Amino acid sequence: MNQQDQLPPITRDIDLTPLQRRDTRKSVAGSAIGNAIEWFDYGVYGYLVVFISTLFFDFGGDQGDAMPRILAFATFAISFLVRPLGGIILGPLGDRIGRRKVLVFTIIMISLATAAIGVLPTYQDIGFAAPLLLVFLRMLQGFSAGGEYAGAAIFMSEHAPDNRRGFYGSFLEFGTLAGFSAAAVLCTSLTLIVGEDGMMAGWWRLPFLLTLPLGLLALWMRRHLSEPETFTADTKDLGDRKSALTAVKDLLIGYPKQVLKLVGFVILINVAFYLVLTYMPSYLSSTLGHGAAESNYALVVIQLIMMAVIVPFGALSDRVGRKPLLIIASLGFMLLSVPAVMLIQVGTVWSQLAGIGILGLFLVMIISNISATLPALFPTAVRYSGFAIGYNVSTALFGGTAGVANEYLIDVTGNPLVPGFYLAAAGLIGLLSVLTFRETAGRSLRGNIIPGTDDQLRLAAGEQLIGAK
Repeated sequence: MNQQDQLPPITRDIDLTPLQRRDTRKSVAGSAIGNAIEWFDYGVYGYLVVFISTLFFDFGGDQGDAMPRILAFATFAISFLVRPLGGIILGPLGDRIGRRKVLVFTIIMISLATAAIGVLPTYQDIGFAAPLLLVFLRMLQGFSAGGEYAGAAIFMSEHAPDNRRGFYGSFLEFGTLAGFSAAAVLCTSLTLIVGEDGMMAGWWRLPFLLTLPLGLLALWMRRHLSEPETFTADTKDLGDRKSALTAVKDLLIGYPKQVLKLVGFVILINVAFYLVLTYMPSYLSSTLGHGAAESNYALVVIQLIMMAVIVPFGALSDRVGRKPLLIIASLGFMLLSVPAVMLIQVGTVWSQLAGIGILGLFLVMIISNISATLPALFPTAVRYSGFAIGYNVSTALFGGTAGVANEYLIDVTGNPLVPGFYLAAAGLIGLLSVLTFRETAGRSLRGNIIPGTDDQLRLAAGEQLIGAK
């Protein structure tokens, strides 16, 4: 038995005061709705990529049938390439001035940038300026998203009771799925109502414009939140707050192993997330030739099932630990991704549901744990910086590029099983990373030391001895 098993962790009592319960619920709601809006924006782009590719990237000539889609997915990927910049600037800023202020800024930025896409002229109207403006707005989205997701996850995890962090953290990913599902239902229903001609005529703009009132709601909620006690208690005596550049340098020198662990695991998170929930509509309709509406609704069914089980999975991680669930999911992607994609190719509704359902099951096991697992990799003073930088670097390289990489590989090889092999490789990388994690279920995020380490466990034992005396 190792020292981690012998020494007790610090856990915050589950019995909160009414005021603490209210603050926790408000932080959960404020974080989740902002995250839902962020992923609603990304989901809308994914579901409308067929129209966007024609309206903005069909330049005529000999570019080929697949090239407009490749360019549209490349534009989707560009926003991810900007995310590390957002993480480098906004992450250290969140550690310096507080989580709430940065989260207010990110929701303003992403809402305005997305709504602006809804009023853009197309290539037919202003030529090459149209795709360039679209790329610019996607870059703004990416910059703000570089601080949004990490900040929301940390804000929620630092507010949650230690022994229910998995339960509360899963609501953030519930918001993610809700945003994607809302995008899928809205875009698919709108296409069925007005038809593809109607969408091309201008109805594609509506989902983007709806982000503005949703963003105002999220802004109102976030302006009335308070900073987590974990953050205010651990950072009040740190003295001078460091610049972004110095913070990044100290993070990479002081916690390189933690950053690498996060980057490796996030490769699996992002490849699985974006292939299953963003790329899949285009893969089903454009690559496999399935009906667009039917394929989209099959994906919506799976997303709704994922929403139904994500909170129970988060609560389960509080009881059995994060690592068992993450190991099972990583192995599942390694071994069953190719068979799942083969099922999807059969073409019937039931085979689509079964194939996407297999991938969705392993995906929900992972994302239900993100908000509880990843913030616990770092101490309080660098938690926002470490999460935002590591997460967004990995996302830029392997998340946003997943769609365009698969589209290109399928076009070059002619093999429609490419997504299965891609997911299996990501599963192997994710498994290797998870095996290096310390179990942090029930561990406190307080103390400005890495949760689950021997230092924290000694501190826990010392505090419990003092309490007993």
